[in-house]
Amino acid sequence: MNRIYIFFATICTTLLCISCEKEGHYTQLPKDNFEALWQIMDEHYCFFEYKDVDWNEVHDRYALQMSDTLNQYELFDLLGTMLGELKDGHTNLFSSFDVSRYWKWYEDYPDNYMERLVIGSQAKYLGTDYKMAGGVKYKAFPKGMIAGQTDSIGYFHYESFASGVGDTNLDYMLYAFRDCKGLIIDIRNNGGGSLVNSDRIASRFVEQKMLCGYVKHKTGPGHQQFSEPFPVYLEPTPDRIMWFRPVVVLTNRRCYSAANDFITKMKLLPNVTIMGDRTGGGSGFPFYSELPNGWGVRFSTSPMLDADMKDTEYGIDPDIKVDLDLNAAANGDDSMINAAINHLLKEKSKNK
Repeated sequence: MNRIYIFFATICTTLLCISCEKEGHYTQLPKDNFEALWQIMDEHYCFFEYKDVDWNEVHDRYALQMSDTLNQYELFDLLGTMLGELKDGHTNLFSSFDVSRYWKWYEDYPDNYMERLVIGSQAKYLGTDYKMAGGVKYKAFPKGMIAGQTDSIGYFHYESFASGVGDTNLDYMLYAFRDCKGLIIDIRNNGGGSLVNSDRIASRFVEQKMLCGYVKHKTGPGHQQFSEPFPVYLEPTPDRIMWFRPVVVLTNRRCYSAANDFITKMKLLPNVTIMGDRTGGGSGFPFYSELPNGWGVRFSTSPMLDADMKDTEYGIDPDIKVDLDLNAAANGDDSMINAAINHLLKEKSKNK
């Protein structure tokens, strides 16, 4: 996978140079910053056609609201609202006083996660006696933890792919689960982070080199000017501890970006079941540029596709839909974890 990250870094550098060159004739006046932002997005953003966004119409509508008498706060709010038309959680405007963001990709969905049920002195799952390996919290659930549980089940909770997890961390964790009949990977509320961590974890579950997706990059200013899809592969790490027993990955709508990428890979594996809610998406690889007044802008410019060349920008459906039961939660039960345990016990019975 190193080639793909070098590839992304090269594109990023190219885009930044192009953006700076294009912005040379702009001033720091509000109207010029509006035009500069609109042009950066027009030439480099990757989802206009996929999301059916008429960016010219957006320009004309917001241009009517622009004035060089706007103060910096009014300008920031207006530009941030314009970027919100893209409905993209990877698209942000950065200033010294605020960051614009689009959160509607999860706000209208059930939370499907309560930390107090999983972690804490009153929680029955991780509690407070869990182990930590890098950014992962983990524990083996003993027999009988829930009604009908006849085998130990491994569980690890990963809050962010931005939290480091090394190969040695994974070795120790998987070794601790050596007597477990199944494994739950809980990435609910994981908003993403590093694709390196996504690959490093997913590689422990694949038996041979596997095509897991494609990436395209912009080759010109046109909305549909992209390279041919570049294949992305996932390879096993046979010199490390691997896991080929049944796995459940728990998701909710707040699984985004690198977490979405992780689900794209894990969903391909025959011993893995994705349970929970549809992920939040975020399949565009983000890049950065700058406006004449020094504000930064992050946006999606390289679409990442699944193995069937389908876009996952709007999220990935689970294999089994499960929501958090609020009545069970009132009694301290995470119904989604319980459903995952029961599913793994059924898989174990089928494989006897």
